[in-house]
Order: sequence, then C-alpha cells, then structure tokens
Amino acid sequence: MSDSPRTASEALAAHTAGDPKAAEELLPLVYDKLRALANSYMKRERPDHTLQPTALVHEAYLKLIDVTRMDWQSKTHFFAMAATQMRRLLVDHARAHNAKKRAGERVSLHEDAELVEGKPIDVLALDQAMDRLARESPRQCTVAELRFFGGLNVAETAFALGVSERTVKQDWRVARVWLMRKLEGGGE
Repeated sequence: MSDSPRTASEALAAHTAGDPKAAEELLPLVYDKLRALANSYMKRERPDHTLQPTALVHEAYLKLIDVTRMDWQSKTHFFAMAATQMRRLLVDHARAHNAKKRAGERVSLHEDAELVEGKPIDVLALDQAMDRLARESPRQCTVAELRFFGGLNVAETAFALGVSERTVKQDWRVARVWLMRKLEGGGE
C-alpha cells in the first residue's frame, strides 16, 4: 500500500478484505458525518435524554465495524447501515427508558425528511410502524429509514438503493402518509 491516506471507500473495502488496520483508519474519515447524524437525531429526542451523540456514534460504529462479513458497497451503503444501527440503538434506549417510566419517548420528525410538521412522534410507535411497513413494502420502509434516520437526501437514497430519484420521491411520499396514519392511530 502507498503512503497516501485511504479514502473512506478504500478503508471500507480494505475492512471487507480483512485488513485489521482499516477500521482504525475509517473512523476519522466518517466520524464528522456520523456525529452530524447523531446530533440531528438527538435534537428530536426529549430534553433530558441520557444518551449523548458521541455515545450514539461510538456504539453504532462499533456494531457496524464488528460486522466482518459485510461487503461494503460504498460510503453511502455504510451510512445507510449506520442509520439503521442508530435507529436500533435509539429504540433500545427508548424501551429501556419506558421500562422505568412507562411513558412513550417522543421525537420530532422535521427538516427535509419530515413526517409531521412540528408534531412530536413516539419513537417506539414509529419503530413499530416502520416494522409493519417493512412487511408490506420493504423498499418504502428503507426509503423512510434512509431519509429520516440516515439523513440522506433524495439523490443519495436513490444511489444507495439503485433506483431513480423519482422512485425515491414517490416511495417517500407514500411511506410518509402511511406512517402518519399509523402514528395518528389510523387503523388498517
């Protein structure tokens, strides 16, 4: 290998190939984006949330990098998987919190990947709704996850899924309506 530093994509490929140093090289290359995602999620959480963005980044990264059989396709693929992992960590944290408090932990879905403008949403209810959506329409669920939890824009989501931007926009529109209905107590 040359003395020039690896790109994130090269470090991911090296990690997939079994290079033990690649994981150490990767973290500084992806940390800022992971930290920005974690900050975005934590802004939507309750003010007294005990999980810090740094802890969320580190827990997600450790779980991702421990997946030795993952064939990382690109940086976008990595960040999509990071989004999934952060969602799982936040849901697990909410469940643990609810076990103590017996009250729903709420997040507000806003910005470009908005579900309900200015309305807080129960993260556990969102997780359950997304699980149901995944059974009915896996791609729409993945689009919702990448847009909201992954912070990916339409073009990045399209690239990650290998579909057109038009397909992503349509899937996101349908998934948002479907999720809003489920979260607002709308039946089948």
